Amino acid sequence: MTTLQTRPAPLAAIRPRAVARTGLYTLLAANAVVVAWFFARAGFASNTLIVLGRLCGLYGALLMAFQLLLVARLPWLDRRIGMDRLTSWHRWSGFGVLWTLLTHVVFITFGYAQASSMDPVNQLVNLAETVEGVLRAAVALCLILVTGAVSARWARRRLAYETWHFIHLYTYVAVVLAFTHQIAAGTTFTSSPAATAYWYTLWGAALGAVVLGRLVLPLSRNLRHRLRVSAVVPESDDVVSVYVTGRDLDRLPARAGQFFLWRFLTPDRWWQANPFSLSAAPDGRTLRLTAKAAGSGSAALRHLKPGTRVFAEGPYGAFTTLHRTRPDAVLIAGGVGVTPIRALLEDLAGHAVVLYRVATDRDAVLYGELRDLALAKGAELHLVTGPVVPDRLAPRELARLVPDLADRDVFLCGPPGMMTAVLRSLGDLGVPKRQIHFERFSLAG
Repeated sequence: MTTLQTRPAPLAAIRPRAVARTGLYTLLAANAVVVAWFFARAGFASNTLIVLGRLCGLYGALLMAFQLLLVARLPWLDRRIGMDRLTSWHRWSGFGVLWTLLTHVVFITFGYAQASSMDPVNQLVNLAETVEGVLRAAVALCLILVTGAVSARWARRRLAYETWHFIHLYTYVAVVLAFTHQIAAGTTFTSSPAATAYWYTLWGAALGAVVLGRLVLPLSRNLRHRLRVSAVVPESDDVVSVYVTGRDLDRLPARAGQFFLWRFLTPDRWWQANPFSLSAAPDGRTLRLTAKAAGSGSAALRHLKPGTRVFAEGPYGAFTTLHRTRPDAVLIAGGVGVTPIRALLEDLAGHAVVLYRVATDRDAVLYGELRDLALAKGAELHLVTGPVVPDRLAPRELARLVPDLADRDVFLCGPPGMMTAVLRSLGDLGVPKRQIHFERFSLAG
């Protein structure tokens, strides 16, 4: 029997995700202390509402900068935390920005109204007309309110990703307007050269991270690797694999389990980016993605021509062997979620059990490759078929298929409903959370 050569994945003595998460929390907490220190050094206004309003404005600005860092797609953070979690944190910190800035406006307006005996509405109008930067801040707040509204779950489900993303880009306009307001009207900003240098450094680092991660790195990598479609292979009636080649792919830092945002530069699709996982471990010569026709973007893959230029952003994702904690593993796939699982099986060292959940045998995409890989690596492969109800991966069934489940790492990828059910089963079986690895591959949370 042929044995595949895979590089051993060292077990993580210190969890990379915990290190990155702790680093982010520490960074935010340290900056919160610095902001409070500069605020106290600047002195307090006589009106308590104005004092609280200014402090809320400063912390709103800090959270804005932190938000930019979370979505900058910096490789070090993304490999350790994953885009899905970073996007989720960005979303919740966005609501924090919204509420702190609303509180800032309310407290400042009522505070000045109390001092001038004007009603709050006229006081707000007066501030916008007489204080430099306040009108720009009002426009920034309106943009943030619109972005917050379209980021709510009920609205997000009704918007195409491209529409949501276009609206979200106005957040950068809001950031610039808010910063110019801070320069013009912020007493803490101008209270000392050290405070001024701090805020310029903070905003420069946050915006610089976005430019680096979302512009410089993708452009430089695509200029270097010059990706093109080399082949398009139908796997079934509604599933297709696309093979991509380029220059120096052995120097592209991609790992099994990761995904790219793919833009295929055809006249009708160049503007559309789709997240597709690698369905084979990178070998330094070819990248392969496999997708099911679930929308116009994925359905159009079948009609791509060899030679089509490709612009790929990535690799992204923490769904890799970097986070291994145990010598052996369980890989659980559902439907087309098998694509990163198949790549991981190729890359994993140690004994693996693969559970592939589909409705019928005909839905088992890449099953032949999984079977051959399992045979070559000495892994167990179980094809679990049947309707959604009853749950074929309930705790009892999982324990029967993998008796030592709690002693293994678990890698999980599939439809949202299946993933939720399996995560619940793993919790019922006492599998430690640090051994459970999954990503939801969602751009907008």
